[in-house]
Amino acid sequence: SPKKKVTLYLLFCVSTAVIGSLQFGYNTGVINAPEQKLRGFFQNVSMERYGEPFSPGTNTMVWSFAVAIFSVGGMIGSFSVGTMVNTFGRKSMLLSNILALVGGGLMGLSTLSQSFEMVIVGRLVIGVFCGLCTGLTPMYVGEISPTAVRGAFGTLHQLGVVIGILVAQIFGLEFLLGSDSLWPLLLALTVVPAILQSIMLPFCPESPRYLLIVLNQEEEARKALVRLRGSEDVNDDIQEMKEEGMKMALEKKVTVLEIFRSQNYRQPIIIAIILQLSQQLSGINAVFYYSTGIFDAAGVTQPIYATIGAGVVNTVFTVVSLFLVERAGRRTLHLIGLAGMAICALIMTISLSLVQKATPSLSYLAIVGVFGFVASFEMGPGPIPWFIVAELFSQGPRPAAMAISGCSNWTANFLVGLGFPKLEELCGPYVFLIFMVLLILFFIFTYLRVPETKGRTFDDIAQGFAASAGKSSPSAAPESVMVPLPDGKEPAPMSPTERLPMVDLPPEKQ
Repeated sequence: SPKKKVTLYLLFCVSTAVIGSLQFGYNTGVINAPEQKLRGFFQNVSMERYGEPFSPGTNTMVWSFAVAIFSVGGMIGSFSVGTMVNTFGRKSMLLSNILALVGGGLMGLSTLSQSFEMVIVGRLVIGVFCGLCTGLTPMYVGEISPTAVRGAFGTLHQLGVVIGILVAQIFGLEFLLGSDSLWPLLLALTVVPAILQSIMLPFCPESPRYLLIVLNQEEEARKALVRLRGSEDVNDDIQEMKEEGMKMALEKKVTVLEIFRSQNYRQPIIIAIILQLSQQLSGINAVFYYSTGIFDAAGVTQPIYATIGAGVVNTVFTVVSLFLVERAGRRTLHLIGLAGMAICALIMTISLSLVQKATPSLSYLAIVGVFGFVASFEMGPGPIPWFIVAELFSQGPRPAAMAISGCSNWTANFLVGLGFPKLEELCGPYVFLIFMVLLILFFIFTYLRVPETKGRTFDDIAQGFAASAGKSSPSAAPESVMVPLPDGKEPAPMSPTERLPMVDLPPEKQ
């Protein structure tokens, strides 16, 4: 059937978008390896300017700031996604690349101008860029993919991220770009994918959903779909979008505040936020930002290679989840992932605490724990929160919902990045018990509250929430049954041959 068909052109467009995810991963992971080089650079600048080096405390503060400011940029970027998308369409990705060039340029030139502020400002700008990427990429990919492979393609965003992290870890090796003289190049390397994506994007179509629903250009949308699907028969797709468009004419553009106020969106937005938190507060970034230190503490002799090993495991399991997500379903995978991570957190705690009580043979257990933790993460909590958010909302509230959930992800990311070193000082080897408790709580929430979205159309998913909101509060029920058209809003024109969609359609099974 044409539903299943994946064309080369579709793959080209998805790959182009996923370069954005690659950037996000690269810039997340790149700061881990050259830590000592950067700290040394901060000291040199201080010597040149003030005639004395920073105190260790000040140096650590500048360092943490350079790491964490990236997440602040991310919050800003992810919050601007909705505005950008509705103004410039999905070509916003082109514009956002300018930020990558500016940020990469600033960091690359920091040693020449002897300025550590340039590193920090560069990290901030790159953060804004990556925040945009985390919203734009999953959204564009979700909107151009056929329903049957939407989940698998949604996982590609996460695959891009983990490959980016892996590439950053490899390039960060001392004998490649992680050296005293070359680290500015390591940080600036992010401009290469930005240029590549800018060359490829003009060949990609605007999202057909955006063309039809936002701009009301049916011909253009049809053309884009024919190219993406590789067949003339795109009536089903057009029909599904029109139905969504009719509904959208009824549900106005939704602002961030309205999402929290409205009965119909409250449940899905809470789910979206908690899923994003389950990704960040699972402790995965603690493992990635500080993996080398963890292996070191566990007594592994070559920690940097164990870290790269974790990066490889990360990538392999993301590919595995690609193939599982349409078969096993989103909810199941998320639950399996959370459970696996909780068990591995326990293993890491045991191995780290016993190593300190002199059982050195346990250092390999720590490696098993970390690898298992990472593998479980990529089964569920890694990829699923990003694209399930796009699935929980229809076109009207989707940009605002992506902004809210993206922002909550970045905020949690920021807090973990800033707080983990302190927590580790306080709790020592028991730090992962905190994450274990959180993981168990997220497991319970997912089990009780998160619906399965596998193989359902966006419309059908939104309807499920409307129904449950209606049940819980009678006040919301009438509004979901009778909807007057807002003034001056005409539904998208239909040609007489197409069946006129009713406003409330029964969920169709494919």
